[in-house]
Amino acid sequence: MRTVYVHQNAPGQFRHLIAAQLARGDLVVVIGQQDAIDRWAPSHPNLATVGYRLPEALIGRRSEPVEVFAQQAQRGRLVAQVLRGLVQRQLTPDLIVGHPGWGELMFVRSVFPTLPLLGYCEFYYHDRGTDVDFDPEFPPGPLQNERLQIARAALLLTLHDMHAGLSPTAWQRAQFPLEMQPRIEVIHEGVDTLFFTPRIPASEQTGEQASVQIGERVFRHGDPVVSFTARNLEPYRGFHTLMRCLPRLQLIAPQAQVVIVGGDEVSYGVRLAPGESYRARLMAELGASVDWSRVTFSPRLPLATYRTLLQVSAVHVHMNYPFVLSWSAVEAMAAGCCIVASDTAPIREVMRDGDNATLFNFFDHAALASRIAEAQQGGPAMQRLRDAARRSALDHFDRRDCVAAGLALLDRTAKRA
Repeated sequence: MRTVYVHQNAPGQFRHLIAAQLARGDLVVVIGQQDAIDRWAPSHPNLATVGYRLPEALIGRRSEPVEVFAQQAQRGRLVAQVLRGLVQRQLTPDLIVGHPGWGELMFVRSVFPTLPLLGYCEFYYHDRGTDVDFDPEFPPGPLQNERLQIARAALLLTLHDMHAGLSPTAWQRAQFPLEMQPRIEVIHEGVDTLFFTPRIPASEQTGEQASVQIGERVFRHGDPVVSFTARNLEPYRGFHTLMRCLPRLQLIAPQAQVVIVGGDEVSYGVRLAPGESYRARLMAELGASVDWSRVTFSPRLPLATYRTLLQVSAVHVHMNYPFVLSWSAVEAMAAGCCIVASDTAPIREVMRDGDNATLFNFFDHAALASRIAEAQQGGPAMQRLRDAARRSALDHFDRRDCVAAGLALLDRTAKRA
């Protein structure tokens, strides 16, 4: 089978499906923004990559809603040009798979009127009831509704053309228009449950407990480590709630060592002025009310180091707006973490209070401190939560099962010309 994947940040969520197709001998073409293709830089005899470059005039210009749409339309035109090049080389694919969120699939039908098209339906933006109006500290701006309408426009144009779609969770699928949901299957990308495992007992190592070095500090299994990880430290992932729980947490759990991992950029939500960060802003807000010697900050970690941090943590904290479920939530479950998580819709789908995690109100930082302190005490009840979290990851998010389901969907869709 010949498959074309389209994702501006290639390979994006398609990394493992691409690898699986190549492993079974399929031919794959990946189209993405040139800098993403260069970073990825894969090599395989059955794989071709094609990069496109946005005009300089459009890069970074997203303040006005019309500029967002102009960028989306230009992405769609550039992808259509690449597809026409495939036609000229007599490389017509059997299937096109892509993420509709950036406009790249808007003009696929101008090149291939009937070719099967499969979309990755990650999120459908609403002006109320999900992420935009969730946090009263960061209310929508005056142009927010116009931006959302524009964001939906590119999605709707592509959804109209899709033969089928996939969403990683049922909640994310449920955000799409009702008439489109029957075409969307729920298939998560999956996590590597052979890599993300609970900590290895000391008896299976060299007699030493598992440990991880973060900066100049070393943390070992058995230390009162409270871990928090996110791609970027921002409100969408609850960073402000975590920080504001620290004064009370240090009062009721004086031994707790908090390790916070993430960058200072903003992936989602309200962006700050150049040179500012939510970390610096919240540290200034909290000031001397926190003993910062008991808090360790780290930029993003190598994957193996990140896994070991999960394995040695006594408690792992995870939070999420009503938005896309983070991979790190499932990775922490697979690693058998004792998880304290926000009671928000994406998390409730995968974590249940008292069953495989402890949930709390997203905005109640005092409750978060109390839940962390309780979980740090350990014991049989917390071990049951750890074991149940691991089982949930194995039952629903094992990458091998998820990739097999994804391949089956690709094969079915390819037959629907």
